Amino acid sequence: MPYIKQQDREKFEEVLNHFDKNAPYDDYTDTPFVKIESCGELNYLFSMLSKFYIEQNGENYQRYNDIVGALEGAKLELYRRQISKYEDKKISENGDVF
Repeated sequence: MPYIKQQDREKFEEVLNHFDKNAPYDDYTDTPFVKIESCGELNYLFSMLSKFYIEQNGENYQRYNDIVGALEGAKLELYRRQISKYEDKKISENGDVF
């Protein structure tokens, strides 16, 4: 799950702020907000993060398994925290199908 310690999150904050239109913009950074505009771009970012993970930690079956597990965990967490709430909202707006 993505619940790493707060101090461990800080090393990624500057990079992630470039994707967050609500993040405070700091004078020390030259990179503006970056909008992810398509599923292809999102897939590209997932793929590049996976590539960097392999480059930084070495290629072996366990590392590839780590990536697949992390993607699966992220998928499940997205569903649990966001998609199910959205579906509940739509059920209340439009009525249940069952």
